[in-house]
Amino acid sequence: MNPSHTADAVASVYAADADSVRDRYREVLAHFGSGVVVITSARPDGSPVGMTVGSFTSISMEPPLVGFFAGNTSTTLPSVVSNGAFCANVLAEDQHLLARTFARSGADKFAGVDWTRSATGSPRLAGAHAWIECTIDDHRPIGDHDLVVGRVDALGVPTASEPLIFHRSVFHGLRAHR
Repeated sequence: MNPSHTADAVASVYAADADSVRDRYREVLAHFGSGVVVITSARPDGSPVGMTVGSFTSISMEPPLVGFFAGNTSTTLPSVVSNGAFCANVLAEDQHLLARTFARSGADKFAGVDWTRSATGSPRLAGAHAWIECTIDDHRPIGDHDLVVGRVDALGVPTASEPLIFHRSVFHGLRAHR
């Protein structure tokens, strides 16, 4: 069978067709599963801020660096950057409602949320699968997002749990297949 006639080939979008790429970008990238992270920090008055991100990654082991992307229209990002520090709270599979809460704009995201303040003032969310406290090492705009790189200062896995995964616009738990 000619591969150009398969269903996958017909549904493919090629980079040479810029309009098609733009139209299908979100749909196609939704097929990439990602962990769900709430980035937290503090305003100058000490009040907590936070936002859900789906683009969090390890960058370097030596020195230990992680990074995340946030939309450059984010109202939370300026507080994170001005603080100079953040905590990446990797959500546990039962924290999908928390992920939705921190994805909203304008609401009191910390109402009813159990958390403790880290040494940098950034909230560590109770029940998180893991947390990573960072000092901002680099920050730069890239396209319609900003990249924030954090130097890891402290990290931990507070409880035995499974991570929350986001795939095809739905939250999932992680199931091991052996």
